[in-house]
Amino acid sequence: MTDSLSNVSLPEEARARLAEGRKGLFTSDLSVNEFLLVKQVGFRPVGLVLGSSVYHVGIQAGRWSKNMEMDKLSQAMYHARELAMTRMEAEADALGADGIVGVRLEIEFKEYGNDLAEFIAVGTAVTADEPPATGKWRNNKGLPFTSDLSGQDFWTLIQSGYVPQGMVMGTCVYHIAHQGMMTSLGNIGANTEITQFTEALYDARELAMGRMQAEAEALNAEGIVGVQLLSLPHRWGGHTTEFFAIGSAVRSLRHDHVIATPSLVLPLTDGGPR
Repeated sequence: MTDSLSNVSLPEEARARLAEGRKGLFTSDLSVNEFLLVKQVGFRPVGLVLGSSVYHVGIQAGRWSKNMEMDKLSQAMYHARELAMTRMEAEADALGADGIVGVRLEIEFKEYGNDLAEFIAVGTAVTADEPPATGKWRNNKGLPFTSDLSGQDFWTLIQSGYVPQGMVMGTCVYHIAHQGMMTSLGNIGANTEITQFTEALYDARELAMGRMQAEAEALNAEGIVGVQLLSLPHRWGGHTTEFFAIGSAVRSLRHDHVIATPSLVLPLTDGGPR
């Protein structure tokens, strides 16, 4: 196990499942088309890997009339996801994988405890048949690469001379100020921008995007593909929302590469290759 994952402990049941996977039987949530395309670019699945963190999300009160980040909640939402991601990476590392494709991050709030949520990361660990020209598929931190790209998009990326470095994310939980009664009454029947709300949403998204970009820079990535910018209200009420930015950081396999014409036409979603 790499130094970065040496302190990550896995449940006994997970270690037993991974040991079975090392014997040659793989599990995967890839579709048939995705599985074949991943194989076609020189990778083979070695197992379905997952990480989980049940996290108590604390309480933070926002000022009724002020736009402000809820930094305590931002930190909680980020750290919980990071724990799940790290445990998923540790499972992939135990399988000797070069990376993880098709990663999904999910949140499920539990009914058996106030403010308890389970954060889950799951994907298919893959290993390459051959090393790239740069000598390694893993990222600059020595960790298996992670990506939420589909099998089809992963095929296109590798064919074009690029490789994922890691899923990067940024989060910002933000309290959007309430309008005063007189202001609200003055807006009735009028077409007008609510600048207080515009500024809040703009600021919150910028914070999330900036944090995602900082993670990509730490991986020495050239860019981020497949970015999603989500607004997630969770259970905090209408004036407190999480803005979550996520994407796959990528780099080119070699600086002088030329994007080649793909040797295989992508399959239709409801059938095989043309």
